[in-house]
Order: sequence, then C-alpha cells, then structure tokens
Amino acid sequence: MSTPGRFDLLIRGALVVDGTGAPGRPADVGVAAGRLTVLPPGRPAEAPQVLDAEGMVVAPGFIDVHTHSDGITLITPGSTPGGGELVWASVLQGVTTEICGNCGSSLFPALPGRLEDMSRETRISFGGEVGIFQDFAGFAARHSARPRANHLASLVGHGTLRAGVLGHVDRPATPAELDTMCALLDLSLSQGAAGLSTGLIYTPGTYAGTDEVVALAAVAARHGKPYVTHLRDEMSRVEEALEEAVEIARRSGAALHVSHHKTAGKYAWGRTARTLPRIAELRAGGMDLTCDVYPYTAGSTSLSAMLPPWANDGGFPALAARLADPAERERMRRAIAEGVPGWENTVGNGGWDRISIACAPRHPEIEGRTIAELAASGDADPVDVAAGLLTAEDGEVTIISHSMVEEDVQRVLAAPYAMIGSDGVPKPGGRPHPRWAGTYPRVLGHYSRELGLLTLESAVHKMTGMAAARFGLAGRGVVRDGAHADLVVFDPATVADRATFAEPLLPPAGIRTVIVGGEIVVRDGLPAPARPGTVLTT
Repeated sequence: MSTPGRFDLLIRGALVVDGTGAPGRPADVGVAAGRLTVLPPGRPAEAPQVLDAEGMVVAPGFIDVHTHSDGITLITPGSTPGGGELVWASVLQGVTTEICGNCGSSLFPALPGRLEDMSRETRISFGGEVGIFQDFAGFAARHSARPRANHLASLVGHGTLRAGVLGHVDRPATPAELDTMCALLDLSLSQGAAGLSTGLIYTPGTYAGTDEVVALAAVAARHGKPYVTHLRDEMSRVEEALEEAVEIARRSGAALHVSHHKTAGKYAWGRTARTLPRIAELRAGGMDLTCDVYPYTAGSTSLSAMLPPWANDGGFPALAARLADPAERERMRRAIAEGVPGWENTVGNGGWDRISIACAPRHPEIEGRTIAELAASGDADPVDVAAGLLTAEDGEVTIISHSMVEEDVQRVLAAPYAMIGSDGVPKPGGRPHPRWAGTYPRVLGHYSRELGLLTLESAVHKMTGMAAARFGLAGRGVVRDGAHADLVVFDPATVADRATFAEPLLPPAGIRTVIVGGEIVVRDGLPAPARPGTVLTT
C-alpha cells in the first residue's frame, strides 16, 4: 500500500466472519497489492472500487480440501460439452482454492517410461487425455500456462505413484521399486505438493499393503505434510480401516487426515456413533487427526470401482478382456454376492438399485437411471449391463452411489475437527454429482441457517481457517491484516445451494462476490473476466 488509507478495492459495511471461529464483527476490508487490511467501520479510506456490502458477510475464500479437479482446466475450452460450466461451478460457490490429487489419484509423478501408457488412462479418471507429469513441477508448469479464476494445490496420489513405477499390477512392490516411489514422492513434496493421498479401495492403490503406505507416509512426515486417506473400507469394515490409517500415522509419524469420512452401506449405517468418538479419543491422546465431509448422502466414483479389485488388475485393457469373457463375468457376480476379503463391496453393501449413471458420454440417454432399472428394462443381469456399458464406453463411466443416511452425515458435519470438502468430480458431460456446484452454500444455508447444526462462524471456520492450517496454506483462510486477498461476500439470509441431481450445475443463491488475489472473479453471482488464480505450493 503506497498511501495509508488508499486501497485497490474497499468493502464497506459487512459483517466480517474471519475464518478463525471467532464471533463475526462489523468491519470494512481494504485490498491493496493482493493483501488485506481490516478497518473499523466507516474509517476514512479511498479506493477506485468500493463494494457496498451492507447486510452481507465477508469471509475468507472457501478452501475445497477434497477435489478431483486435477485436469478440468487442462482440457481445451469448448472441446468437450459442459467444460466451461464445470470450471466455473466451484468458483461460483465461493471456492478460491481447490486441493486436488485426492483418493490416491493425481496427474503426477511417474517414471519417464510409463508416462505414455498412463496418459491414455487419464480420460477415464478426468474426462480427457490431459497427460501425466514426471513430478509436481511439471504439473504446476502446465497449469500455470492455463489462465484460471481460482488457486490450485495438489497432493501426491499413491495410486498414480505406484502405477508410475510398477504399472497397474496386483503384487507387492520390490524394495527397489519402493525406494523409487519414495524418491519420486520426496521430489514432488520438495517442489511444493501438499501431502500424500491414498485411495485404498481403488486399484492400483488397493494392491498395496500397510507397510508400503507406512514407508511413503514417512516421507510425507519428514516434509511436515499430512497423510490423507480414502480408507480401505468405508462400509462394513470401516472401523478396521480406520485403525489401519491410525497405524500408518503412528508408525510413519505423519499427521492423519481422513477423506470424506462416512459410514456407507446398509451394514455400516449409524457407525459414525463409534468412529467419531474413536477419532476424538485419539485426538485427546495427542494424535494430529482430522477429516473432511461433504453434505450429501450420495457419493460418486467410477463404475469399474463396483467390481472386485482383481478384475482391474492390469488396467482397463485387461478389465475389458475379462468383461468379454462370460466365465469372468460370472466370477465377478459371485464376488459381489459373496464378498472378497479386504474389498469394500459397494454393491454388496447396498445394491444395483442404488447405483445410478452420472456420465456415459456415448449413451447420454441412460444418465440418471440406475443399473437395476437398466437391467430390468432389458431383462438382463446387472453385472452384464455394467460390463456392456463399460465396454461400450471404454471404461469412461461415472456413477452416483446413494449409500449413506442423513444422521451419519450430520454427525460428521458437527464434529469439531471435520472440515468441508466437495469431493467434486468435474468430468465434462453427463450429470455430475451436485456437490461440485453446491457443497459450500448447502452447508451455510441448509445445515447452518435452517437446521442450526453449526453456527455461521463454525461453518466458515470449517471451510477456511481449519483447512488452511491442515494443508499448510500460509496467510490464507483468514481475514486479517496482511493475509492474502482471497474473499467471498455472501448474503447470510439467502445463501443456498440450487444444484440438484437432475440439474447438477445450477449456481447457488446468495454468493454475491468472489475475490482471488485481490481481483474480482465473481460479481453479482456471475463470472468476471479476471483470471488471477495460481498453483500454490506448501
């Protein structure tokens, strides 16, 4: 700031909810050179842009701690249907920072000899052939060359790391391979990646034993960065899976963050009444342990994840060959009916009637319908329907799984150590889960204002300061002097999600202005021209 009291942007008359959990207070907020100054209400100040925020809340920009937005801005705008709306859905709900690379899936790292084969598989996970990078620096450089409205940080995905060294194979890593994985992880963390993530229900991550993950988590611990895990089971064996994560944290010395904590499937409903007290007990005993949660009773993932792990051994080409074999499909049917030791059996814990199609690019007419419905309409077996669809779509099928109950969602939302993450999967086309467009206003409107489950200050803290502290985002997630000027201005009386499963990209109500790096990227609820977003390092 060159002159005291002179700013680039001034926000007048708002209630500042500063992201720390402290009570909101009236204040004006000045922005100069991308940094904040908090002023007493009405103090003389000048700026070429003045926002009248009377009756509004000014909060830190929301930090989405759990996204799968690794590739969406790398897909050429206009090359695929829905790309533009997908890119903006997160920003329009007030998210100024996205953390991707979750559930063990990132766009780096890999040995040079594996890059080409792995790049072909990114279409299945991310909706386009966006490439795989040798390290975080390469990933960051590619993203930095594409203008974006908000910031992006990334974890190192264990599944990508494993495939980038071993390939997509069901076997233990050799000592030499594990050393190579540790070295690639160490490099990306030293370049600024935010931590290590696992997705232990997804191949190839599920092929790894606990010892392998401990060795890698120890690398994250040496960097002071967290181990972030999609547990090996969030259904009938969720408590056992939580204990494995605790063991990994204890043996490695890494802080532990449990992704999208839930107890899903009919055999696990209500078990948050046991998992949450266990987490609280561990925290009371000194463990650095947190989690995140999205405010919906349905999840979303790939259709191939509904099949047993052995079916995916070798990647999609090997899966396609198995799907074409009637004997292998019969083996898959038996595995789903009887279970497989160590496998989270989503269909077996719920049923094909709870699995609906979110995205099938070549068959948009079936989007929104369940596998059970499709099977009944064709007098077919559900596994055969799933096999035919995966084959016809070259594996690129996203599903929505209606697997949770509201009581469990509310228990996790209310936990004092739970922050908010959308788990958004922004793949072009289809009907993505509405959480990508609605998570943050849904918490503020439905769960805070309407149900009173959280105070406004607590809800904002879970979206901002708590998230920044967990992932080492210094100077973000708070409204205070000198902090980065990432802000959201919203109407606390009207903020609400509008996205539905039928219309999943409808923008929210009540989000008025979003500011990133001191520049307005959303004005009056609509996109603005500025693209100040950067790739963040930790």
